[in-house]
Parts: sequence; C-alpha cells; structure tokens
Amino acid sequence: MEHIELFFKSIFIDNMVFATFLGMCSYLAVSKKVSTAVGLGAAVIFVLAITVPLNWLLDQYILKEGALAWIDGSSNGEGFSGYDLSFLSFIMFIATIATMVQLVEIVVEKFAPALYNSLGIFLPLIAVNCAILGGSLFMQSREIATVGLAFNYGISSGIGFFLAILTIAAIREKIRYSNVPAPLRGLGITFIITGLMAIGFMSFGGMLTGGDEEVKEEKTVKVEPSQETENKAEDLADNNIKVVE
Repeated sequence: MEHIELFFKSIFIDNMVFATFLGMCSYLAVSKKVSTAVGLGAAVIFVLAITVPLNWLLDQYILKEGALAWIDGSSNGEGFSGYDLSFLSFIMFIATIATMVQLVEIVVEKFAPALYNSLGIFLPLIAVNCAILGGSLFMQSREIATVGLAFNYGISSGIGFFLAILTIAAIREKIRYSNVPAPLRGLGITFIITGLMAIGFMSFGGMLTGGDEEVKEEKTVKVEPSQETENKAEDLADNNIKVVE
C-alpha cells in the first residue's frame, strides 16, 4: 500500500512540474513537438530511476551522520560513526546525476541520432536539471525508508515529468491552429495552460485523503446498578466507554 500511495502521489499530487515548478527550462523549450517531448521524458525517467536509489545508498551508508559506522562497527559517536559528511550531499548527488546523464547521452547518440539532434543542448543539460537534483533532495528530506521506495519514487517522479511535458507538447501542437490573441502567443498561452494543468493535477489530492484521523470506537458495557458510582462513571467516560443499565 505504501508503494502504491507513493507512486500516485509522486505522479499527480507532488508532480515535479506542476507542484514544485522544477525543470521548467526543459519543460518549456523541448515541448514544441511530441516526438522530442517523448524522448526527453523517457530520458528523465531513466535518469531519475537510477540516480534516486543510488543517491539513497550514498546518503544512508556514506553521507548522513553516523552512516560510516559499518566500516568499524562503532557506535555512540566513536570511530567512524562520529563522522557527518552530509555537507557533501550536493557534490555527490550531482556527480552521480552527471555520470548517468553522460551514459544516456551516449546511448541516445548511438541508437537514435535523429532524437539526439532534435534534443540538442537540452539532453546534456539534464545533468543540471533542477527536477533531477530535486528528486534526490526530496528523497533525502522526506526520509524515504528503503531503497525500494527510493526506486519507486524515482520512477514515479520521472513518469510525472513525462506526463507533464508530453501533455503540454500535444496541446502546443494543436494550439498552433487556434486563434490565440497576439499578446498571448508563444510562452504566454503556454504559462496559462500550465497553470490550468497544475490545478487539474492538484485536484487528485482528494484520492489520498481520509483515513488519517483516528476514529475512536465507542464501547458499551452493561453494569449493575450497585456498581454505578460517580467515580466509576467518570473513569469509563475518560476511556470513551458508554455506561448503560
């Protein structure tokens, strides 16, 4: 259940583009054609799926305070357990992301040269895409418990970005044939559509509400009149127990 909730929440409610407005540069620049949007979206899914769990392992076993305790088995701040390398998080995360982006660039150039040429400079710029780095930082700040959940979060966040850029690309292709007022043509109407899409995606928040509040069950017990004293009634009332004769 936890995996399913994280999956849908990352795609719709906490969408990288519509909830936090990360990766807007690539979102606006590469969303003019559906074909290029699909290519970039797939690349983002792959990079997030690899870098988020890798950075989770780095954070858990190297960077966070006390993470190096596995080296010498120390505890209570003694030995390696006293080291805190969390100040290296940005450098390590970006290094991991840059390595994976370079791998994606090599693969795309080898097997899809047309897509490589259409993406242009924006493919290597995935390395500095704030949505990619944001995935790892959100994973760290939300204290995701397991590497499986981290992988789930990376995949679902990438799918959320993929849906966002694919949808806006399809709309922008169709809107070319519409009579858009001159002051709104180009990025103007794109921002308006993005805002409306953000409202639509945020409406999925109702899917995961409910069940958070603890419902107190009213218990009913039957007691004899001789047992019904004032102190006993107060004790039962404090425990949310209804007394009937």
